[in-house]
Amino acid sequence: MTIRVVVADDQELVRSGFAMILDAQDDIEVVAEAGDGAAAVAAVRSLAPDVALLDIRMPVLDGIEACREISGTSSCRTVMLTTFDSDEYVYEALHAGASGFLLKDVRRDDLVHAVRVVAAGESLLAPSVARRLIAEYTAATARPAAGEALSARRLEVLTARERETLLHLGRGLSNAELAAELRVSEHTVKSHVGNVLSKLGLRDRIQAVICAYETGLVAAGGAVAGSGVSGAGASGSGVSPSGE
Repeated sequence: MTIRVVVADDQELVRSGFAMILDAQDDIEVVAEAGDGAAAVAAVRSLAPDVALLDIRMPVLDGIEACREISGTSSCRTVMLTTFDSDEYVYEALHAGASGFLLKDVRRDDLVHAVRVVAAGESLLAPSVARRLIAEYTAATARPAAGEALSARRLEVLTARERETLLHLGRGLSNAELAAELRVSEHTVKSHVGNVLSKLGLRDRIQAVICAYETGLVAAGGAVAGSGVSGAGASGSGVSPSGE
């Protein structure tokens, strides 16, 4: 099946470069290019692509608002593109419904891989920014004490093993790393992850990471809340696709 993609970036050379890389793949077709967020939303509405690549900073309508509009009105999944100087928008983009997050200096193969992963219904963040940014910007989001208690009670629907699974998701572990940590098979891990997402009403692993921080299960910087244990994870990688 061909993956249909819309590429949106206000820099023509960047936009055309990404489009050329993706169009060269046998299983990917770039159905439209857009120079601003409003044009991207219009293209998604008229062409119903599978994936939209959105630059965060665009005129008329920025990438975050375009992402929110696309995620709320279509089944198209979004991958946000940015440079390090706009990291401050990562957390907001994730809440807007982004399924992936890549730096603009992404390698050709990683760009193609990201589109395929997101089109398959999984999630992906650039490993170089994932855990650090989620920790920073979740910690920076002020919540009243009552809100914190309410967030923590949200986890009461989980079993002890599912809670442990969510904790490790918050640390950025892949399924293979989770299997080693929990001493179970990857098939069992996938079942635990699925249960966590279903019980908490989460769309994907990215939302699970956010939930782990928002509920205080994992503290800023990746430490396990209340334990002093480092949450760096086995490999130090970012959020991985759930099939890994």
